[in-house]
Amino acid sequence: MRQAAFALLGAALLLGVGCRRDPSHTYVVTGFVQSVAAAQKQVTISHDEIPGFMPAMTMSFDVASEKLLDGVGPGARVEFQLLRSDSELRIDSLRVLQPAPAVTAPGVLPLDAGELAGDFALTDQDGRRVLLSGLRGRPVLLDFIFTRCPGPCPIVTSRMVEVRKKLAPALEAATQSLSITLDPAWDTPERLREYAGQRGARSSHWSFLTGDPAAIQTVLDAYRIGTVRQPDGSIDHVVATFLIDRDGRIARRYLGLETRAAEIAADVAKLGSAGLAGE
Repeated sequence: MRQAAFALLGAALLLGVGCRRDPSHTYVVTGFVQSVAAAQKQVTISHDEIPGFMPAMTMSFDVASEKLLDGVGPGARVEFQLLRSDSELRIDSLRVLQPAPAVTAPGVLPLDAGELAGDFALTDQDGRRVLLSGLRGRPVLLDFIFTRCPGPCPIVTSRMVEVRKKLAPALEAATQSLSITLDPAWDTPERLREYAGQRGARSSHWSFLTGDPAAIQTVLDAYRIGTVRQPDGSIDHVVATFLIDRDGRIARRYLGLETRAAEIAADVAKLGSAGLAGE
């Protein structure tokens, strides 16, 4: 379904180009890689705005050669040259600006399935207090991001957007997403609200959380999220998303960026369907 949507979008763009009878154009574009299908010469990228052509969005592109995708993985920041003509829309060259992040930063692996999720009380993007234990009785998706992240965080958020879109309406309303900042000194509720809007995270059941740095560190320790702040202010960190069940226990953990939104949505559905049936 998703590939079909990408194909239709690409066709619509090409049709619009054909109607205008524009000559070929090339654009230099930057973005974050979401997935790679080298054998099919396809790459999905969350790209920045292409002035005069298309807004910032996530879409799948053809590439001129699968060799362009050597060493390119989900989470890498790339710059690519996009060719647009009456008959084609493809990437002709691509270079990695920042490699895909490692699955983990220094520190032990995050909490595993079956363990009790550590409780916390933090402040969301609207200034409201959110207590994890107050969400018992519903599935919770928990991840860690920061708004100035130059690497995986936009991909983590984009994946969560896709997960929520794939849930049935009743289940989407019954499932809470929580995104905790790794940079509380910078990420005020206002900045988190702006980040959420920019990334299309508009669900009323999604909280972006911040708090006192000591409180955030307590949460990171509880979930075993290792972080290392670099001299330029960026933060290397464990890339991990947790699915917490209705009893407050870890049902699944997803390390790195390889797990697709459809798989996570299916796991949520398994947890949620039993609860919805009993309501």
